[in-house]
Amino acid sequence: MTALDIDRSLDRLSMEILERNHGVENLAVIGIHTGGVFLADRIRRKINAHEKNLIDIGSLDITLYRDDWSLISQNPIVRKTDISFLLENMKVVLVDDVIFTGRTIRAAMDAIMDYGRPDSIQLAVLIDRGGRELPIQPDFVGMTMKAGNYEQVDVLLEENSNRDEVVLLDKE
Repeated sequence: MTALDIDRSLDRLSMEILERNHGVENLAVIGIHTGGVFLADRIRRKINAHEKNLIDIGSLDITLYRDDWSLISQNPIVRKTDISFLLENMKVVLVDDVIFTGRTIRAAMDAIMDYGRPDSIQLAVLIDRGGRELPIQPDFVGMTMKAGNYEQVDVLLEENSNRDEVVLLDKE
């Protein structure tokens, strides 16, 4: 995906979120660290540009909720979770850059429930690369691509990579 492709996908995702939720009442977006946080902010800005009421935004670190955190690192990097609004009666849209096995999203849902019980949790992702290990499917998808276990999908964003691009890399 090029920068233009990413922007078009985020435009579409934002409008689909508005349509599915019949506007912005009790709507919040929460980005999963790291790429999901940047994408959630972009989606929030696009939605706020179309609506009179502003939606809430938050960020979520799921490091210690992962079932494989001890395999990833002996000293995991824990980032800040920032949810400064009540989740009760909210329609929460979790945002992540890539969905693969579904384990990150499972961990994110566990973390969300520790902060409160929203009316619903929806999932928006920029890239669905397939390969689920858990029965978790996104509600809103920017692009679907089939990537093998030997391939890596990298989402590069202006906020941390100085360019917007999605690339498929061979791990070997």
